Amino acid sequence: MKRIIFFAGCLAALVGLIWIGQGTGYFPYPAESFMISQMPWAYRGAALMVVGIGAIFWSKRA
Repeated sequence: MKRIIFFAGCLAALVGLIWIGQGTGYFPYPAESFMISQMPWAYRGAALMVVGIGAIFWSKRA
């Protein structure tokens, strides 16, 4: 179970990082994405990244 939580946390952190990049306009791919330069997506990405990192730390606890 901890491996699944670890993998889900890694995936969530990666997706959150992509959302931050698209929301701030630093990662404008694909060009037709509705998320580009939309700050609410950057905030959602930051929240998702925090949840993902929290899941990673939680899964590594003994």
